[in-house]
Amino acid sequence: QVQLVESGGGLVQAGGSLRLSCAASGGTFIRYAMGWFRQAPGKEREFVAAITGAGIIKSYGDSVKGRFTISRDNAKSTMYLQMNSLKPEDTAVYYCASSILAGLQLATRDYDYWGQGTQVTVSS
Repeated sequence: QVQLVESGGGLVQAGGSLRLSCAASGGTFIRYAMGWFRQAPGKEREFVAAITGAGIIKSYGDSVKGRFTISRDNAKSTMYLQMNSLKPEDTAVYYCASSILAGLQLATRDYDYWGQGTQVTVSS
């Protein structure tokens, strides 16, 4: 059983930056493809970014390309999401997730374990 714990959310002004962390335990971290998703009130959960187990291949949602960067430190069993140039529309609960499938995973249905989420609020 894999446990995921997000941290780093908070309140930031538009144009600011935040770095989210996702600490994993209970599994062999490097084997898992990982991803970040977000969900705003009244909206479906949205793909943000994904990364393969070795951290070589990455993918981003269109709304965050060029502003967000996903990375992972397998020695620390931790994944990160660096968020720059934040906009009010980035406001959401951000979730990290891990998948037992190999390769990059972009859909929520392909993830097996989820964190509890961390709130990001961007003020205008």
